[in-house]
Amino acid sequence: MGITSAIMIISGIGIIAAVMLVLAAKFMHVEEDERIGKIVECLPGANCGACGYAGCADYAKAIVEKDAEVNLCIPGGAAAAAGAAKVMGKVAGATAAMKAVVACQGFDCNTNKKYEYQGVTTCAAASKMFAGPSACAFGCVGFGDCVAACKFDALQIVNGVALVNMEKCTGCGACAKACPKSIIHMIPDDVNPVVLCQNTDKGAQTRKVCSTGCIGCMKCTKFCPTNAISVSNNLAVIDQDLCIACMQCADECPVNAIQLPNLRLYK
Repeated sequence: MGITSAIMIISGIGIIAAVMLVLAAKFMHVEEDERIGKIVECLPGANCGACGYAGCADYAKAIVEKDAEVNLCIPGGAAAAAGAAKVMGKVAGATAAMKAVVACQGFDCNTNKKYEYQGVTTCAAASKMFAGPSACAFGCVGFGDCVAACKFDALQIVNGVALVNMEKCTGCGACAKACPKSIIHMIPDDVNPVVLCQNTDKGAQTRKVCSTGCIGCMKCTKFCPTNAISVSNNLAVIDQDLCIACMQCADECPVNAIQLPNLRLYK
């Protein structure tokens, strides 16, 4: 009799709790604007955060509830912007197409290692030990933190350096955030040349550790017809807004540190 009573009591408590949960769900339910779901369907679902929000759902919610711009999804591009704009009854506006570029040419043939690393094989871990195994303290570590961060299979480690497949890159910027050396840059999807180096040491020191490192000779600045190039801290920098892609800088660079990013496309 005691066991039966206990079972009945426990069952009753369970039923009451279930009823309370159902009532709570009914009375506390907040209706979600159906436009949020429609906008989510227009987005690529990468949840990369390039838009500045935690994921696609948060971005869609911000568009509906906070009047966020509809053209912030870089991976989705113009199609995502147009879809979101249609849902919201807005004009999409221009979407900036971006690509990732790894500013390093420290391939195995261009530089050496200062030690054999045997720790945790991540760039973040290796870079904390004397700036990584590469002789160049500014170069790519080559353990693929960027590869792991990319959701579009757009990066690969080739001979010790990360390379970007421009055909697959969506410009989400996840790789740039994952790189502990900050050598991955997001640039406009144009055909302008870029400086594929981050070494700010003096030229003589740079030459000792990498055969293709920028030596800050300023030769590129003298031949640029639009003054798009400057040298700061022994490193050339190209203003992409002023660059007209004449390629005179690349032709005159004595160490081939300036190249078109799409020339490093792998397939």
